Amino acid sequence: MSWLRLDAHSATIVAFAMLGICVCAHRLSGRRARFVAAASFEVAVVCALFALWQVANALTRGHTAGGVDRGKWLWHAERVLHMPSEKSVQDLIIGHAWIVRTANYYYDTAHLTLMVVFLVWLWLRHRDRYSLVRNTIAAFTAMSLLIQMIAVAPPRLIGGTGLIDTAQLYGQSVYAAFGSGLADEYAAMPSIHVGWAVLISLAIVRCSSSRWRWLGLLHGGLTIFVVVATANHYWLDGVAACLLLVPAVLIAIGIERVRAGVQMAPREVVISDLDLDPVQIQQGASS
Repeated sequence: MSWLRLDAHSATIVAFAMLGICVCAHRLSGRRARFVAAASFEVAVVCALFALWQVANALTRGHTAGGVDRGKWLWHAERVLHMPSEKSVQDLIIGHAWIVRTANYYYDTAHLTLMVVFLVWLWLRHRDRYSLVRNTIAAFTAMSLLIQMIAVAPPRLIGGTGLIDTAQLYGQSVYAAFGSGLADEYAAMPSIHVGWAVLISLAIVRCSSSRWRWLGLLHGGLTIFVVVATANHYWLDGVAACLLLVPAVLIAIGIERVRAGVQMAPREVVISDLDLDPVQIQQGASS
């Protein structure tokens, strides 16, 4: 089942429900209550961000003017730069129906499913890194959505490339399933699929100490392959996404530094902070 079925309205309801649970749990004492409060708060934040993502996506949906021309420009720019053709990648799988179907399914479901799994794992196992990564994801997604307000058609829609719309071919198109609903066909540049997958891969390698952590790189590599092989993105969409991760990380680091500065701000000094002997306090008062 595609996570795209969770629309902005549903995500907002879940966010408020989780926020209510957070408030109630805060009124209770005990380690378990603190855990529930913290977990429900993070779920509320993620759902709120997801709702904002859907709202922002809806603002650009249907704006297709110039999208095909921009897509053709990207296609020709890649040829000028002597980048490998996306068709050469698609040709590797197009004769194997089960691989194509798997690639279509991966494109449709892994994008959000693995992000949720990753965030849960990161919060449970490496909570000290969680806020930095979450803020990086939010900053990257926000910048990507701003850029995607400029319509760019994916390679499967521009024609003259020899590429096949693999999802349409096997009846797995998320766009055909939802029509003009939740998915924007002309939001090819940059690829949020690639940006999220690369970020997840790098964060797993960075945060985990397990010798199996390098397997996390498979998600980034496989996502890049899938979005190209299914003709949903150009190579340059992925390149732009990876470059956009740099300012996103810098923004997240800046937020962490500001938050750390606020937490370390001087507070009002009280008698208990001075660690004075009661006799000394009385002598000082009498003098």
